[in-house]
Amino acid sequence: MERFAMKKLEEWKNDPERLPLIIRGARQVGKTWLMKEFGKTSFEKCAYINFDRNQRMQQLFSGDFNVDRIMQGLAIESDVEIEPENTLIILDEIQEVPAALQSLKYFVEDERYSYYILAAGSLLGIAMHEGTSFPVGKVDSLELYPLSFPEFLCATGNEALYDLLGRQDFEMITNFKDRFIDLLKNYYFVGGMPAAVNAYVKDRSLKNVRRVHQRLISAYEQDFSKHAPREVVPRIQMVWDGIPSQLAKENKKFIYSVLREGARAKDFELAIQWLLDCGLCHKVGRVKKGAVPLKAYQDIPAFKLYLADVGLLGAMVDLDARTLLKGNDIFAEFKGALTEQYVCQQILAQLDTVPYYWSADSSSGEVDFVLQHEGNIIPLEVKAEENLNAKSLKNFVAANHLPFGVRTSMSDFRRQEKLINLPLYAISTLWEVCCANE
Repeated sequence: MERFAMKKLEEWKNDPERLPLIIRGARQVGKTWLMKEFGKTSFEKCAYINFDRNQRMQQLFSGDFNVDRIMQGLAIESDVEIEPENTLIILDEIQEVPAALQSLKYFVEDERYSYYILAAGSLLGIAMHEGTSFPVGKVDSLELYPLSFPEFLCATGNEALYDLLGRQDFEMITNFKDRFIDLLKNYYFVGGMPAAVNAYVKDRSLKNVRRVHQRLISAYEQDFSKHAPREVVPRIQMVWDGIPSQLAKENKKFIYSVLREGARAKDFELAIQWLLDCGLCHKVGRVKKGAVPLKAYQDIPAFKLYLADVGLLGAMVDLDARTLLKGNDIFAEFKGALTEQYVCQQILAQLDTVPYYWSADSSSGEVDFVLQHEGNIIPLEVKAEENLNAKSLKNFVAANHLPFGVRTSMSDFRRQEKLINLPLYAISTLWEVCCANE
């Protein structure tokens, strides 16, 4: 399975000023596989140490932070002779030993060697948020997401279609739009969790894919009880269960009272933060206007919550394959939520930017996503079908004096005055398309 994050790891390896790199992401998103595969393909040796329930590592890092002593212990634990110039050191589930996380700065300060150190942890974000001593300025970080749609194309043997997207040859892309749309519908069902994609690639059994989804959801919910503060667990479950219904609303702004009558922000802030910290959902904040920098115009109390993966969203609402792939009137309303979830996921995984949204104060006008790229503001409206109406988008472009807006839908690629229609299956090309239009 090809992961595009491998290229970022190669860039990190070749950076003479590199720092230890922490890989973050939800449980089962592929962090361990990525690190081990990188070690196998890019280094002579790989020293892998898992800190989960590892008393020896607890003891090793309970003493002083002498680098030579620690390296000797890591070499013994991994059964690998560590040579700084050709060995990748992997510290997995590092949040289980907070002192190990703190120790990373001492490897940087050891001027004798330049170590290659990767660290990861499924609940690392939670550990950091709870006050674990973090080596600020002494580490870099990389967020790993579920497979994007282009990665899904490669995983399913459709590299030629992936290459076609890369060339932005939209005349040829349009010729093969039926193939792209069929694969996109399958991606809506399968999503990008590696275990689900592997199950799909193995025998194309959507029933087996859904079993994987259910196992993942069950494991996440067990994590709530196992790792979250006991008093917060019921509220975490309520937020988690409520995200699909919140996304199904026409106005997808997160409403606390939908979870429980009379609920307020203070009742659920910790629960939402817990889900954010462990990578199971993503917050998209509202902005009051489209100007640089977007963060300066954020309306802090207003936001939407999306899940980590579109396949998990479908599983949580028990959306069956026939309904999704064939389509019917019952599914029409929820298709908008599924499509927005897909686009949000691609923005995070492919476009490497923080998404916001805009809604009018005194009307129903809304732009699904507002993005900032290289000093430019790009409003992005999402349509599930071949819907060419874009009144809110046009109004937002005019009100904020923007050069153009982008609508993504199942319609073919086209440029119009101050409007670009980009097919949903080609959302990964957004930056290149926008640059060509400037």
